[in-house]
Amino acid sequence: MTVSEKSPATSTDTSQVQYRSFDRPFWARVLFTPEFLIIGLLVAVWIAALLLVPNFDGPLTVRYLLLDIAPLMMIALPMTLIIVTGQIDLSVASVVGLSSVLVGVLHVQMGLSLPTAALIAVAVGALCGVFNGFLVAYVGLPSLTVTIGTLALFRGIAVGLLGTTALTDFPEQWTSLASASIGETRIPVVVLPILVLIAIFTVLLHFTRFGRGLYDIGHNDEAARFSGVNVARSKMITFLLSGTVSAMAGVFYTLRFGNSRGDNAMGLELEVIAGVLLGGVLIFGGRGALHGVIAGVLLIGVISSALRLEGVTVNVINIIIGLLLIISVMTPSLATRFRALWSSRPREPRQPAPSTEK
Repeated sequence: MTVSEKSPATSTDTSQVQYRSFDRPFWARVLFTPEFLIIGLLVAVWIAALLLVPNFDGPLTVRYLLLDIAPLMMIALPMTLIIVTGQIDLSVASVVGLSSVLVGVLHVQMGLSLPTAALIAVAVGALCGVFNGFLVAYVGLPSLTVTIGTLALFRGIAVGLLGTTALTDFPEQWTSLASASIGETRIPVVVLPILVLIAIFTVLLHFTRFGRGLYDIGHNDEAARFSGVNVARSKMITFLLSGTVSAMAGVFYTLRFGNSRGDNAMGLELEVIAGVLLGGVLIFGGRGALHGVIAGVLLIGVISSALRLEGVTVNVINIIIGLLLIISVMTPSLATRFRALWSSRPREPRQPAPSTEK
């Protein structure tokens, strides 16, 4: 064999780059993912609840399940964008409480129309998101520190405006609309705007340059900056969306329960973050998909609904959700270590094929 000649094996080894993720067929790359794993777990838990929990198959179960997870689903959408960038927003439940209080104060105490009060509350929620985004994106403070502080700040403002008072004098046409169903079905009307939000955030995250930039930021924000991504502006937009959608969830929360209180939605951020991480979004950023997040939020809703039907208290349900959150954080790290150990195990050298040359 001359120097200019190359065997097919040598040519393949030197001129082609092999990617481990493409070693499997396309269907395997799609199905064997954390997102489809959580979808399968959701189906399994749903079937188990139908078989084991009395009244879970009742006609109103799906209706109240969707009503319960509606604010979770809304807030989880922008939270996914934030966590994909490697950040976090712990102030979302406080924004829900603050917007709830503002709706009550502006409508009940000050006499503004409910749509006007709701718009002002959503605008204030957007400003809360801008405040978080400015401190994280432009000042450079850690998002965990910032949002722990604003969690207390926004909740303190909400409680300070109303104290322990609860405002309940809301128009019945609006409170009924928040819990109304679509036609003769048992599907709540609130599902329609949630579907619109899901479509918007799906396009934004998975089909735009902005969304691809968020993944780049999650992998390495310095590299993303050098590749042309406006890191600060992208982070600001994600926190702006989080504050805006959280305020919208606060308006729904107020109308659905018919009251405005400073402690509304206390602890809701735990369930939101648990749903996002259960859906396969990596806590360190750079990975995640919205169909997994939707399944994760639904899974938490199914578990909570089944446990309530079994008479389990809210405190026990919170403990279980907390355990799910810990498991969802630990699983990617354990999987990475397992893959590293598996790839580093000693292997027997492959025996060369017997030569047929004479």
